[in-house]
Amino acid sequence: MTNNTDGKSGDARFEKEATEGVSLLMGDPKKAIVKLSGPMIVAMLLMSTYNLVNAIWVAGLGSDALAAVGFVTPLFIIFMGLGNGLGAGAASVIARRIGAKNKAGADNAAVHAILLVLVLSAVLTLPLISLTGPIVTLFGAGETAGLATEYGQVVFLGLVLILFTNIGYAILRAEGDTKRAMYVMGASAILNMVLDPLLIYTAGMGIAGAAWGMLVSLAMVSSVMLFWFLVKKDTYVGISFAAFSFDRKTLRDIFGVGLPASVEFLLMSILSIFINGLLVTVAGTDAVAVYTAGWRVVFFAIIPLVAIGTSVISVAGAAYGARQYAKIRTTHTFAILLGIAISLATSIVTFLFAHQIAAVFAYSEDSAHLMPEIAAFLATMCFFYPFIPPGIMSGSIFQATGRGLTSMVITVLRSLVFIAVFAYLFGIVFGFGERGIWWGIVAGDILGGLVAFLWARTYISRLIANG
Repeated sequence: MTNNTDGKSGDARFEKEATEGVSLLMGDPKKAIVKLSGPMIVAMLLMSTYNLVNAIWVAGLGSDALAAVGFVTPLFIIFMGLGNGLGAGAASVIARRIGAKNKAGADNAAVHAILLVLVLSAVLTLPLISLTGPIVTLFGAGETAGLATEYGQVVFLGLVLILFTNIGYAILRAEGDTKRAMYVMGASAILNMVLDPLLIYTAGMGIAGAAWGMLVSLAMVSSVMLFWFLVKKDTYVGISFAAFSFDRKTLRDIFGVGLPASVEFLLMSILSIFINGLLVTVAGTDAVAVYTAGWRVVFFAIIPLVAIGTSVISVAGAAYGARQYAKIRTTHTFAILLGIAISLATSIVTFLFAHQIAAVFAYSEDSAHLMPEIAAFLATMCFFYPFIPPGIMSGSIFQATGRGLTSMVITVLRSLVFIAVFAYLFGIVFGFGERGIWWGIVAGDILGGLVAFLWARTYISRLIANG
């Protein structure tokens, strides 16, 4: 009798815990943004700390090794983008269906997303591994092509893990449960930071050790999330392959946001390849090493903004599903203001400590000569940060409401039009060289952010007017 009562109490507690995230999504959007983005900021900062630490350990192998990672990075970004894009698509669909109180539809969308990951991984993994060498050579790796191939082939061996973890995080975010995502992402980053020096130096694996450390940590994260979804079954969104029902509309909805979002990362990768090419032209592979190290810091700095943007997808998606369009405007405004405040603080800290940060990447004899340029790059990027929030948050609004193509167009304008053109003009046409390319990135970002903001505000005003 006592056991039965305890079971009922446990069921009641489970019901309360399972719907807490959903209640948060459907409540005050400002509170939801803060509560959802907080754990994601912590988790992503830990992941980005790993990226920095990884670059620091690789830098100990010399500037060639650091440049080799830089030449693999564009290809890696493409597939991280595929995972993030499908994750954004899944999160958007799930959040909208939760907002519309269609739990069965949300569950089915989650299973669709996971099956997509399995199919894509089965098709792409072997071709990627076999073509890594020719691809990095095409990217201009030159004498670093051997190191880049060694690193890249191990990375792409774990493609299924890269894609699945992004989908898992997206499912948790969509149901408002960002704390669990924080736990597994944080654990992965810490494990990775411990493994890197052991595999790179102690085990003598060199640059491949950095890649293996990432795969082991991703395998751990995947195992934990699979346990939650399939064994413990204590998430709000249920994962049941037995109850799966193929639905073309669900697939179209995921792809409607996911493919354009993935293309956005592809465009970022193309931009990275283009920037690397410009840098090699004006200053050689050392300039790529500087950009690779410096961009790790930039990525670290914008992580809070990305975390807020992912929260915007869930909050605005639920509001859109519930037809509460005024909440979308509140979400957009608050997220941008919060992002700008964080960006300004980041710019001040980075500017004051640029040389100290740069020294972290130039501690070995082979990489010491890079320190002044890395510091100069970091100081330049301080003018880049404050204009990122309008672009990220506006793109997230379009993704949340199923307008993935519009978000992609904004990214095309920002990356392939504004940033690429300004970088080419400042670096090549005007002859400002390496530093001109950096300022071109800043100028393009400013213009791209303003265009994205105006476009999103116009769209939200129309939603409210027609709602």
